[in-house]
Amino acid sequence: MHKGSAVVHKEDDQVSLQAIRAAARSLGPESGVLRSPLVPAALSGQIGVDVLLKLETLQPTGAFKLRGATNALSRLTGDAARRGVVCCSTGNHGRAVAYAAKARGIPATVCLSSLVPQVKVDAVAALGARVVRHGASQDEAQVMADRLTAEEGLVALPPFDHPDIVAGQGTIGLELLEDRPDLETVLVPLSGGGLLAGIAVAIKALKPSVRVIGISMERGAAMAASLRAGHPVEVTELPTLADSLGGGIGLGNRHTFGPCRDLVDEVILLSEVEIYRGMRWMLLEERMVVEGAAAVGAAALLAGKVQPRGPVALIVSGQNVEMAQALAVGRGEPVTLGDIIVENRS
Repeated sequence: MHKGSAVVHKEDDQVSLQAIRAAARSLGPESGVLRSPLVPAALSGQIGVDVLLKLETLQPTGAFKLRGATNALSRLTGDAARRGVVCCSTGNHGRAVAYAAKARGIPATVCLSSLVPQVKVDAVAALGARVVRHGASQDEAQVMADRLTAEEGLVALPPFDHPDIVAGQGTIGLELLEDRPDLETVLVPLSGGGLLAGIAVAIKALKPSVRVIGISMERGAAMAASLRAGHPVEVTELPTLADSLGGGIGLGNRHTFGPCRDLVDEVILLSEVEIYRGMRWMLLEERMVVEGAAAVGAAALLAGKVQPRGPVALIVSGQNVEMAQALAVGRGEPVTLGDIIVENRS
């Protein structure tokens, strides 16, 4: 689908299966990262094939981001560790960095835009990180993170475009095939591409026949727009139920655009109504409170946008949703996102 576009990265910048396996060794039981379970979904009966849920919601920080942050921080030593790290985030990466940094005694600063839900801001602050609110988008928050890197000598730890981050997220791909060697399809939430790139590298190296599909929202999907253009592009970040999938991929992207372009079989975009229904299904049928971003796999299947070929694994990426929003979705009530209202209409 995305093959044949102009190369905008160096091949040396590509994360390897070897790097992902090394990350898996660093994320053992003593690391604080959970080897998350892969469990059957009620959705199987609805879809007609085996659907499996990879429950990254059970990580100590409630999302998969702990894998990449822990792997990256485990490689930080000496003066760099003493100076501390800085990142920008839509919430979950910041929480993961704060958690892993606190466990290792490394100072952490997290830059968050005004679009980040307050529940995620509070969770980062509760872990002892310095929180800096800046701008109306993740790209604007990144400007502040870059400024602090330059002014205070902090070590930048980006949310996705970093080899140790991508390798850490890629450990999910290893676990999927270890637990279900017969896997045929993987549905992965797609934002900056750290999760999708890491999983795609692992899966395609070990079992190339597996379909790896990225799923994002129609409103401000930066990687999808970049793949269509053949190079990284900027997009306008908009309020969405899948708020964790917001933000750009960086015009100088080095580590995630290439694998997403070369290894991913398909990218699917969902409307806000479809994401709403995915969240509602996860709550009422799977009995799980999840973010909109974590419900996109179920949403894509329910909307008929993925032709099921099973077994199908869904990456349930995080649970850090504002409870008022989750409860409204569960009750079938309208949800306001900026200047739009999302309803469970037919």
